[in-house]
Amino acid sequence: MKKILFILLVFVFLLSCSGSNTEKKKIVYWSMWNETESQGQAVKAAIEDYMKQHPDIEVEMNFNGREIRKTLEPALDYGQVIDFWDEDIERTSKLWKKYALPLDDYITNVYDTTGGKPYQDVIIKSLLDLGRQHAGDGHLYSIPYQPFVFVFNYNKKIFRDAGIEKVPETWAEFKDACAKIKALGIPPITDDDAEINALLGYHIARYKGTEFVQKVAMEGLWDDPIVLKAAKDWQEMVELGYVSPKVAGNKFPAGRHELARGEAAMFLNGTWVPNFVMATAGEDFEWGHFPYPTVEGGTDGLYDMQYGSQSFQINKDTKYPKEVFDIIVHLTTGKWDEEIAKRSYALPVSTMTTYWTKQLEDTKEIFPKLGKYYPIDGGIDVNTEKTPVINANIIKLMSGQITAEEFVAEMKK
Repeated sequence: MKKILFILLVFVFLLSCSGSNTEKKKIVYWSMWNETESQGQAVKAAIEDYMKQHPDIEVEMNFNGREIRKTLEPALDYGQVIDFWDEDIERTSKLWKKYALPLDDYITNVYDTTGGKPYQDVIIKSLLDLGRQHAGDGHLYSIPYQPFVFVFNYNKKIFRDAGIEKVPETWAEFKDACAKIKALGIPPITDDDAEINALLGYHIARYKGTEFVQKVAMEGLWDDPIVLKAAKDWQEMVELGYVSPKVAGNKFPAGRHELARGEAAMFLNGTWVPNFVMATAGEDFEWGHFPYPTVEGGTDGLYDMQYGSQSFQINKDTKYPKEVFDIIVHLTTGKWDEEIAKRSYALPVSTMTTYWTKQLEDTKEIFPKLGKYYPIDGGIDVNTEKTPVINANIIKLMSGQITAEEFVAEMKK
């Protein structure tokens, strides 16, 4: 009897050992994408491919959409197991770094898809630097992917039909291009309520920098001569007929669809626009991109602009930091850096990726030249309590309902 019991105990022990050898490491990922979005589909395919290559890893994918901005922190504070997540690099680096694992040591290592180079040497440097800048303590807490720049998205066919041989770089050239486009009977510029603040914010910033723009918004310095000058520049554009008459009533996302339908030539926004309007624009739409023009006597250059990316962030309390970073490398280099860009009409983040999305070819020349970083809308939205009033009056200015002087007077109330 003792012998039988001993054999049974040995059998149970061996069985338990066998089970532990095949037990998978479970990693939980929270995504900022909805599963139906092209970005969500691309990331999902990449992670599924990773799991096929690493049968000891199981990634639980949770597609939260933009609700992650509200739900992630409470979940982490409650102690819910979430090993990594993604969101805008400014949000992850600034607001969520207290939950995050510093990645400075991980990016100095060589991985299978980095061509024998340290990871940090094959990722767009300006984005790694931006992550550290946002963090404010010199450390890197986020890994960028899906880079973007905030520029004029434009219709190349309309420019060609108008006889515009090169994209404008100065305000004078910009006005000349608008005159040629208007002669075709097409509004040169469109916008909508969600995006329009950038037109004035960028323009003021070109004259005197984004720190000045933020000071205006925070301290109410709307009667500064530079603000009036910038507002007058745009008042003139409206009076010349260079701004779409639909701007007064355009609600998000009407502006980008007006561009996509060929009903306007330009729209100031991020390079994510083509992805969001592909169903409207179609594959044959000729996309172009150029930076906001410089102004005479201004302080800021052509390549000073808002830029950034989405980003992956790792929980400092994860049990599997090495494995999670390996997944991120898989997503941001090699085959899947290219595939994610292809499937979501986005940009690659690895400098080793030779593919460049057809719709965004012009931006390939912009990234190496990036200058000063612009906050959203040039900084004009920094005072969130005042933003609705700013937005309402910029819409009135850009639609000809008020003059530049009246804009300043409204903002001083």
